Amino acid sequence: MKSQIEDILKKVRSKELTPEQALARLRDYPYQDLKFAKVDHNRELRKGIPEVIYGQGKTDAQILRIAGQIVRRGGNLLVTRIGPATAGKLKAAFRKLEHNPEARAAFLKQKAPDPGKGRVAILTAGTSDIPVAEEARVTCELLGNETDRIYDVGVAGLHRLLGEYERLRRARVLIVAAGMEGALPSVVGGMVGAPIIAVPTSVGYGASFSGLAALLAMLNSCPGGVAVVNIDNGFGAGTLASLINHL
Repeated sequence: MKSQIEDILKKVRSKELTPEQALARLRDYPYQDLKFAKVDHNRELRKGIPEVIYGQGKTDAQILRIAGQIVRRGGNLLVTRIGPATAGKLKAAFRKLEHNPEARAAFLKQKAPDPGKGRVAILTAGTSDIPVAEEARVTCELLGNETDRIYDVGVAGLHRLLGEYERLRRARVLIVAAGMEGALPSVVGGMVGAPIIAVPTSVGYGASFSGLAALLAMLNSCPGGVAVVNIDNGFGAGTLASLINHL
């Protein structure tokens, strides 16, 4: 791996490659093969989003090994969908790592990311939607975005949302998390011109079908400018919001 980078740099020095050509080669640079995982250290160069560890289904040993390789190379670390026990092991290994138990995520910022162009507002319909919203917020902030939390403003008490109109209007991108009937993104979509990323959550009684009802409602949203990610996918909403906010 090191010899290949040296070869590219030598070719730039000898003018066999332009800096732009070298950068293009590095964008597709080979991953690091750990046998059980292939760590894509150059994802940030290629995508604008670094390699992120999805913790659910992985052993603590696997998570620690992948995280160690990311940290050793100076990258920012984000581990999603982990419990307190796994977070404790990560904190023991990486002293400056932070854990957000609501988001079920741990993160370590080693370098300053490129700042976003504006603010990402993150809304929830209810308090029960906050864990998904916090996953989105942690993701957004690690990727260099300023965020504004506007929680518990669902349609059961619409006056709560109307009172936040100025904060909604100032946002460049909005993430809206809602369970139950999933109506909040449509309401917000009729109020603002910025793009909205709707996140259906698995919150609700039986006929909500663990978020399926909210998902279908959001896919059928009437106002334009509303995109939808998968159920409980705060991370996906955060990454999409960041990409839009960095355009």
